[in-house]
Amino acid sequence: MARALMPPLLMTMLLSLAGAALLAGGGVVAQPAWAQHHPAVKAAAAPSSVQQGHGFSALVASRSAAVVEIHTLRGWRGTSDTDAETGAEFMPDGEFADRLAWPLPTGTPYAQAPQVRDLASGFIVAADGLIMTSAHVLANAEEAQVRLADGRRFGARLVGSDPRGDVALLRIDAHGLPVAPIGSSSRLRPGDWVAAIGSPFGFGGSVTSGVVSAKNRFIGGAGEVPYIQTDVPINPGSSGSPLFDSRGEVVALNSMIYTGSGGFMGVSFAVPIDLAMRSMARLLSSGGSVPRVRLGAQLQALTPPLAQSFGLPQATVGVLVAKVEPGGAAQGAGLAMGDVVTAIDARPVAALPELLQQIAQRMPGSSSTLTYWRQGALRSAQVQWMQDPGAAVHAAPAAVMDPAAAQDGLGLRLGELPAQRRQLLRLEGGLLVQESGGAARSEGIRAGDVLVAVNDRPVARVEDFKAALAQLPAGQPVALLMMRDRRLTYVPVRTEPAVPLRP
Repeated sequence: MARALMPPLLMTMLLSLAGAALLAGGGVVAQPAWAQHHPAVKAAAAPSSVQQGHGFSALVASRSAAVVEIHTLRGWRGTSDTDAETGAEFMPDGEFADRLAWPLPTGTPYAQAPQVRDLASGFIVAADGLIMTSAHVLANAEEAQVRLADGRRFGARLVGSDPRGDVALLRIDAHGLPVAPIGSSSRLRPGDWVAAIGSPFGFGGSVTSGVVSAKNRFIGGAGEVPYIQTDVPINPGSSGSPLFDSRGEVVALNSMIYTGSGGFMGVSFAVPIDLAMRSMARLLSSGGSVPRVRLGAQLQALTPPLAQSFGLPQATVGVLVAKVEPGGAAQGAGLAMGDVVTAIDARPVAALPELLQQIAQRMPGSSSTLTYWRQGALRSAQVQWMQDPGAAVHAAPAAVMDPAAAQDGLGLRLGELPAQRRQLLRLEGGLLVQESGGAARSEGIRAGDVLVAVNDRPVARVEDFKAALAQLPAGQPVALLMMRDRRLTYVPVRTEPAVPLRP
């Protein structure tokens, strides 16, 4: 999934992104700033096999193995015109769950109890199964599966999520995995070549490239993240995919696109990797959440005319306070409307992005000295940072299903297919899925689908289904031949319990 930036009346929200890639260069680089502050979190070094002149193929060959697909499952939210607009016009052939991992169109006859499956991307940051992706990918998700580049699939557990920074961590039970080398976003400049590898529309390992268009893009409603803007082609399917620089190192986490059509329009946004890794370190050290502070004031960028109006000696230094919220840290420090914040802990604040970034690095319970301009003079005040309650992570409720429906170990409640519908579908047998949960639901099977066979044994009655399952070895996956929209597909369903996303 991925997010689309929505301008008034025109833009369509997307919960999916895509990927791109670029040529590589060698060299040893200095340790990034985030690693200096968090020595417990180490970046992987860029492999020496990526040398100058090897081009796109060297980058893809050495980086694609560290990029993963993430399949999430959440309860059905209903249909809308937006859902219809953002769905793909065609799907690549693949597994049942992948091809059907899109919202149902309006008017689907059996939409009373389905689920929404979304596709996103991520990348491996530790060989023991730690994966980074976008936080919005996992919002309200009940389950997540990770598919590696070699085709292996694992149930994933949520380690932690930072919605304000749009960073989340998953863990899978795997070891010895290839790790994406982490670089530093501070080295990027407008015009630098960058690239991403992701799964647009489910086409895994897709590579696209472009340039950095701008840095420090603050977007209304998207928090205090100074996004990196690029023209790397991004499309539904690769939120959370890595953005690489010319060294082949990850420098950002693809997060949003600006679109009027539901597809790429030349403007993409990514979270700088320095911030993402800082969020990662705090998620790992604080038990899965990132405590955030809030100043409790509405801030405004200072322009030369505004600076002149308030009598500042320097026309472009500082951030204007437009409103002070009752009960917040700013009110407690004595700030007032019309003050201009010029420094925090003696560090000058030249512009709004700098102040927002400094605030984002503070911890609840700590204090800072704010320097501000009021009525022709500089003053100072102590701010006691208070935790932002809006930064808390709220777990989605787990899906509830009648235990009787899961007695087969797969989570299916089945009924015999009416003769009229059999004739319409040109089937000799088949069972109607009345309810789906557990392992079957995890693989994309939903109410209204038709079960035609178990492995190679056709089923026409519920007893046929039970007899076929009884003959299978315990713990062995079963291949269910399913029909949806007159299309037959075998779906492998495991018999062991699914891994819960949240403990």
